[in-house]
Amino acid sequence: MTVEILAEKHGDEERPVPTAWRSTFHRIVKSFIDKDYGLRQPIANVAPVSVETAQQVQDYIEDYGETLVELPEHTWETSICIWMGNGWDVHVDLWTEGEGRSDMVLSIRVVESNASLIFHLEMVYVP
Repeated sequence: MTVEILAEKHGDEERPVPTAWRSTFHRIVKSFIDKDYGLRQPIANVAPVSVETAQQVQDYIEDYGETLVELPEHTWETSICIWMGNGWDVHVDLWTEGEGRSDMVLSIRVVESNASLIFHLEMVYVP
């Protein structure tokens, strides 16, 4: 039985990534695997990505030197979101062929906009 994780607004408390958001993160990482770092193929509720951000993501992934793979279910055991008062900061662990869970993290800001949520790609980095 899978337990549904909901988006909650707890200040400064790390929480698991909400279940309903996970498919969006899967699609973003799939775009990266397909070399679409700027997310030119639209993904529902994902904000347009600036050229600078797309270049940062591409450079970081390519410089890391490993082949990115799709997110396994294990990634949700260590990925987190934190309510920051006006949105959630989400950090998703990325996986590679050679390492499994890598040191790279996908950073996304999720904000409420009217009746929906908007996902803003911030960066890929090693914390």
